[in-house]
Amino acid sequence: MTKSMISPTRVIAALVLLFAIGIAFFPPVEPGPAAKALALTVFTIGFWATGILPEYLTALVFFTLAMLFSVSPAGTIFSGFQSSVFWLVFGGLILGVAIKRTGLGERIANHLSARFGRTYVRIITGMVTIGLALSFIMPSAVGRIVLLLPIANAMAGRFGFEPGSQGRTGIVLAAGFGSFFPAFAILPANVPNLVLTGAAETLYHFTPAYGEYLLLHFPVLGILKSIIIIALILLLYPDRPRVPAAAEAAQGAMTADEKLLAWVLVMTISFWVSDFMHHISPAWIGLAAGIVCLLPVVGLVSRESFTREINYGTLFFLAGIIGFGGMLSHSGLGNMLAQALLAVLPLEPGKDLLNFASLSITAMFIGIVANLPSVPAVLTPLAGEMAKAAGMSVESVLMTQVVGFSLVLLPYQAPPMVLTVQLGGVKTSAVVKFCALLIVSTLIILLPLDFLWWRLIGWI
Repeated sequence: MTKSMISPTRVIAALVLLFAIGIAFFPPVEPGPAAKALALTVFTIGFWATGILPEYLTALVFFTLAMLFSVSPAGTIFSGFQSSVFWLVFGGLILGVAIKRTGLGERIANHLSARFGRTYVRIITGMVTIGLALSFIMPSAVGRIVLLLPIANAMAGRFGFEPGSQGRTGIVLAAGFGSFFPAFAILPANVPNLVLTGAAETLYHFTPAYGEYLLLHFPVLGILKSIIIIALILLLYPDRPRVPAAAEAAQGAMTADEKLLAWVLVMTISFWVSDFMHHISPAWIGLAAGIVCLLPVVGLVSRESFTREINYGTLFFLAGIIGFGGMLSHSGLGNMLAQALLAVLPLEPGKDLLNFASLSITAMFIGIVANLPSVPAVLTPLAGEMAKAAGMSVESVLMTQVVGFSLVLLPYQAPPMVLTVQLGGVKTSAVVKFCALLIVSTLIILLPLDFLWWRLIGWI
């Protein structure tokens, strides 16, 4: 047997499989839906984490096993295909093909590169800043990443960064993570924020105002986290731009296809930004824009390009993530895990920093076991008990979830992470390495600063 056949990844995957089978036959919880869900959870998370199978294939195996063993109803397992996020990504993939095919992405990249300058520090800083700025006007992280990733790839090519290079990885992560991580500090910018707000309003009649939420979270989780993201990218993926001589030439006038696509994007963004007026989901706006690009009379994406260039594996992976979260909720496993954590948490009145850290880290671990939108769904009903145990207000306990679910380790936890990997063409291992260091940096630097900020403004 060759070394490649007994690699550490294969060994870990085999152990995960054996562990899942062992749980299936000898469940540590009462036999029933939760026991089946636990075995399937170990398998699915283990194989997504190790990457021993392509992510979409693990998702397909998840669908099959869940239905064969009746873990949850079909409506729950396949809920991802009904999710608005799924259709937003689908429309976004079509837009991405159009941006690449027409050359508009290259034109925008050239324009931005002239503004950023030629130093790597300015390029990375500029991409993170654009992602953060878009978070204030576009309500969907998926939409922001779908818009920025083709431009980021074009910009990487503009500066001579080849696929797989340090520089291309850095630019892609700056665009994807700059659009996603700091946005947890902006109320309508990420899905978990909205799930938390809705659950808090339903259960506790507490609805944080936009400005109140921004004041509480943005100074640390928005501004300081953006700075740390920039610093980590520069540390982990250092590079120097290598601008080809041909790229120096000025571009000609916009083609008819570029102008048409530019108008489609302007209209799409305008509808996304004004959703508070028309209340149309960003998903249906994005899907409508994708359909416009596909229309033969428009001709921005041909039948051949649609068949060949759309990454359908991303869609199956995304549907698997959403269905997985639904299974955890339906089976009761998510609530069981939360109750088990609550029983061992060192919550005690008067130990405010320890309570703050414990609650935040609990939310982080729930996000790893399930996915980010599941965190508020699982923890919000327990906030009253946690508040009593910690001697804190319910409102403060609820808001610690934001600190926790802003700590993401693995791509499967959130669709925007999946898109950063899939559309950006970066390795999952690079993303996991970056996220692990971002978590460590947050726990060591940002979490104590966040606690001090909360205390300064009277939240603790």
